Amino acid sequence: MAASSSIPDFALEVVKKADSITVLSGAGMSAESGVPTFRDAQTGLWERFDAAALATPEAWNRDPDFVWSWYMWRHHLVRATAPHAGHLALAQWEHSADVTIVTQNVDDLHERAGSSHVHHLHGSLFHFRCAQCSFAYSDEVDDSEPHESPRPPPRCQRCGGQIRPDVVWFGEMLPSKPWEAGVQAVDSCDVLLVVGTSGLVYPAAGLPQIAHEKGIPTIEINPDETPLSRECTVSLRMSAATALPILARSR
Repeated sequence: MAASSSIPDFALEVVKKADSITVLSGAGMSAESGVPTFRDAQTGLWERFDAAALATPEAWNRDPDFVWSWYMWRHHLVRATAPHAGHLALAQWEHSADVTIVTQNVDDLHERAGSSHVHHLHGSLFHFRCAQCSFAYSDEVDDSEPHESPRPPPRCQRCGGQIRPDVVWFGEMLPSKPWEAGVQAVDSCDVLLVVGTSGLVYPAAGLPQIAHEKGIPTIEINPDETPLSRECTVSLRMSAATALPILARSR
């Protein structure tokens, strides 16, 4: 049986005709490339710590060296992974449609695959800023070796403050620019793909509701049912690496 036979004709037709495609991607998309989750990255020095507790302003204020080293370890692990067939399919789609990616992921796999329009709702492991004045830090960071002991973060060229990862920690607000761009992308698309997201983390999980209320076809790609499934027009119980190349070939 051909793989495409497991995807309803409706989904193939909607994607084929769409001029504007918006993709909401979550942790499942990156997991297929081997990007470790918080818990998976808890090895060695960090094994006895609650990873989620490290992703807070309070943890940073208490021990910035430790938190910086934890994020450099995650940075190191992500750099060892590569985009999968689903990432590549989205990038290739740009040759025939306007594709915008709104991602909850903090890795750079969409960019490395070649996607041009990516909005990071939760920030990026590959962007840095001053914790004091928010000035962007563009120098190289040292993650060449897995960190076995904490290292101090670099210092800001402008004010001398400590440099932090430009990610959204628990208790922090989402950056307004990517959020507003994400809402606009969902509001104006011909079809929304919801890929590998649990549907549990808000406000990102509210984006499919925008499409649902406007009658925009929404295709969920996730091996498991999620709270978003009932709002989606079609749910494909497939991996992103399997489903996205099939949809891309329908164009």
